[in-house]
Amino acid sequence: MKASEIRKMSGAELGEKLASLKKDLFFLRMQHATNQLDNPVKIAEVKRDIARVKTIIREQQTAAAK
Repeated sequence: MKASEIRKMSGAELGEKLASLKKDLFFLRMQHATNQLDNPVKIAEVKRDIARVKTIIREQQTAAAK
């Protein structure tokens, strides 16, 4: 997921996306703990996507406060 795609989303969509990414991360960690995860790099990718979404949310909050 690219930052430009995330910037086009509304606040509600960003909240939903963040919740779904956190859920995905939880399931990936569970799979990793039980040795069922095929690609462990996926965990890092999801973490980066979560960070991107949180960054965009924070940018929108600071822009609205100005």
